[in-house]
Amino acid sequence: MRLTREEVEYVAALARLGLSEAEITRLQDQLSSILEHIAAIDKLDTEAIPPTAQVISVTNVMRPDVVTDSLPREAVLENAPRQSEGFFEVHAILGTSVEDASS
Repeated sequence: MRLTREEVEYVAALARLGLSEAEITRLQDQLSSILEHIAAIDKLDTEAIPPTAQVISVTNVMRPDVVTDSLPREAVLENAPRQSEGFFEVHAILGTSVEDASS
């Protein structure tokens, strides 16, 4: 199946690609070649082959979700660069600090 120049320009327009004359000519050959390969595959009898989204069997590799005790607060905050009253303390991201907001 040979693509026309107009078809390549149409596909390029759909993809919002600005192509030069040389690119259009090159892509006309390349896209035509791809479509020829697809046409060859299309001739194969695939009636006995079920549609496949995954070629290998997929199994769940996650561990079971088991509820366990959390780390103690002191252990969690041990490596925090700053903490205040048992919480992580972070820099203000919107230009106001905790002290400014409480006043």
